[in-house]
Amino acid sequence: LTDADQERFDRLRYVEIKHGRICQLAFLGQVVTRGGLHLPGDIDYSGDSFDSFPNGIAAIIGPDSIPTAGLVQIIAFIGFLEIGVMKD
Repeated sequence: LTDADQERFDRLRYVEIKHGRICQLAFLGQVVTRGGLHLPGDIDYSGDSFDSFPNGIAAIIGPDSIPTAGLVQIIAFIGFLEIGVMKD
């Protein structure tokens, strides 16, 4: 960043802090769910509970993974937060 101005440096610092916080939340979520703590209730109308899905990468790929429509909803919600709520 020898030729970058202060504005670019501040933007990169902001993005680095934001990504660090997201990583911390992901790690905390991993530790909590592997520790056995899950949200109460059902995740869908067919009666699947939150703890009926596996932890980690197995929740995304594998035989007992979250359905594709659920993953699309999660990604769309994160995109909405990124674009609409978490602005500079």
